[in-house]
Amino acid sequence: MNKHTSAGGGNGVFNLYNEIGDHFWGLIEFVKNKLQNDKIVYFMMHEEKNDYGDIKPKTIGKLLDEKVCIEGMFTIALRCMTDNNKHYFKTQSDGSDICKTPLEMFEDKEIDNDLKLVDTTIREYYELGKEGK
Repeated sequence: MNKHTSAGGGNGVFNLYNEIGDHFWGLIEFVKNKLQNDKIVYFMMHEEKNDYGDIKPKTIGKLLDEKVCIEGMFTIALRCMTDNNKHYFKTQSDGSDICKTPLEMFEDKEIDNDLKLVDTTIREYYELGKEGK
């Protein structure tokens, strides 16, 4: 965002949003393909709802929205929810959002909003930290 005021108008602004989109896509690709397999990186994003009520990760500009399925780049996507001051994560989609986890990673469709629990579960599921894994 440090160049947003110097982008000018017209194509300059369009190019700025393309550059931001490229950098975010590149960051995800770097995490997926360049980090050691025993590293876990958590991306936390706001969400937005489209005109049809579908919920997806909020991005900046149309490049990522129209050309890349951000949630498709991840194996796990949890959604933070609240209900009467109770905070929890959804682990599976109801069809209107992008929640997903591998089969049998979590027993329930809703779990405590506890990133340590999530991290421990992921490490156990993929057997991270065990010898030879």
